[in-house]
Amino acid sequence: MSSAIEEVSVTDSAAAESGATARRVARTLLPLLSVAVFLVAWQLVAAAGIWNETFVPRPIAVWRAAIQLSTTHDGVRGYQGYLLWEHLYMTLRRVLGGVVIGIAAGVTLGVAMGTVGWLRSILEPWLTFLRTLPPLAYFFLLVIWLGIDEAPKVTLLALAALPATAMATTTAVAATPVGFVEAARALGGSRAQVIRDVVIPAALPETLTGIRLAVGMAYSSVVAAELFNGMPGIGGVVKDASNYNNTPVVLVGIAAIGISGLIIDGLLRAVEARAVPWRGKI
Repeated sequence: MSSAIEEVSVTDSAAAESGATARRVARTLLPLLSVAVFLVAWQLVAAAGIWNETFVPRPIAVWRAAIQLSTTHDGVRGYQGYLLWEHLYMTLRRVLGGVVIGIAAGVTLGVAMGTVGWLRSILEPWLTFLRTLPPLAYFFLLVIWLGIDEAPKVTLLALAALPATAMATTTAVAATPVGFVEAARALGGSRAQVIRDVVIPAALPETLTGIRLAVGMAYSSVVAAELFNGMPGIGGVVKDASNYNNTPVVLVGIAAIGISGLIIDGLLRAVEARAVPWRGKI
């Protein structure tokens, strides 16, 4: 009898493992299949000649542009003297600087606003106002104030990241279960200890979601941030190439921004899964 039970258990375990493997394979293959379908559709549309190739170049033309941006050809190094990875490095460095500042300020404000009601009443309308503004609305003002070097770019990216982080943290802190807070106070915890040991851990899942949104907001503002003196930088490449209707280079820049954004979001998802493993399980 016990042997039969063990055999059924082994069979169920093998079936579960096989199902998990199939799901992992599907998660890998489906995105690749969607990319393949997109490329085939793109090639068919470009080959049909519905639009001029200035507007819809063939995939092979974009691939050649990517190779040219990544290598030295006929004495020309990449684009405007910088290789593709160098443009991407400068963009990522600006994004990192702006995002770190914006997230640090946003989390600090969010914790303060979530625990102090009157402070939230004062600051929340301003954050909402800033969140609804498109980056270009205030970028030119930042250029007037800070010049055309790195300062306005990093400031713009920080301002893009700050509202999402602050609002998500505020909401998460304010939603901390009252029972947890009261229990901590009953055990003799000070206000600072309650915030550190109860409120912040309880707010962490939603705060991390806000951080992911903030990074996306900042990344979507890259081209705007690099409108002036954006070389080297992917946004600068896109802006400069668009001036000459160089669509393949524009598409390479867009692809570089998008792919690097996917990688960054995947890393943030991994951090989120490691930092809050209980999310969705309780």
